[in-house]
Amino acid sequence: QVQLVESGGGLAQPGGSLRLSCAASGFTLGLNAVGWFRQAPGKEREGVSCITSRGINTYYAASVKGRFTISRDNDKNTVYLQMNSLKSEDAATYYCATDRGRTNCPVLRMDYWGKGTLVNVSS
Repeated sequence: QVQLVESGGGLAQPGGSLRLSCAASGFTLGLNAVGWFRQAPGKEREGVSCITSRGINTYYAASVKGRFTISRDNDKNTVYLQMNSLKSEDAATYYCATDRGRTNCPVLRMDYWGKGTLVNVSS
């Protein structure tokens, strides 16, 4: 069964950090670019970051550049999103997604995506 499972969300204080994980099962995640997306209540989904299949190239939304770092461990079939210097506006449900057979960013179709992990940022 093809599955993406996000984890690592929770409550962080402003200025704090969280590390999200996106674990794949049922397919080889390392053959695909992977994107992180987020959606806050009442807002549209937005792309946060993307990493190419071999991890050579990474991309970030302007709102998170310099604070978030995307990485991957293809041996573990997992992609990570390290989030530092969190702000209240980073609060959202975060999803990872990938397109079948697409090695480069961006992720367009979201052929596979998980149920998300909730990030809250509050003091």
